[in-house]
Amino acid sequence: MSDGIRVASLDDIPQGEGIAIDKAITGTEDDIALLRDTDDTVYALNDTCTHETASLAQGWVEEGFVECPLHSSKFCLRSGEVQGLPATRNACPHRVEVRDGEVYLFPGEAP
Repeated sequence: MSDGIRVASLDDIPQGEGIAIDKAITGTEDDIALLRDTDDTVYALNDTCTHETASLAQGWVEEGFVECPLHSSKFCLRSGEVQGLPATRNACPHRVEVRDGEVYLFPGEAP
């Protein structure tokens, strides 16, 4: 099993917000949004909203969900499941771990 890719420090991600990690670093087809919920849990989803080309890392993170900044589609942080229209396709989640204040991403692995 991989140790993951160190992609950020926890302090790099403001509480209730997100940052995008470039696909050149992750080796994925899309950038990955690291999203820090208000309880400090960090989640990872493909960054591009499944409805329109908008960055989920620029969305609003609260109580286990991220809301797209463009048309307010809502996604579950844990599973990527759509929780609010207009999106109808789920976002792809990735496993993430926080160890000693550092965020490690496991691209392509389910949480």
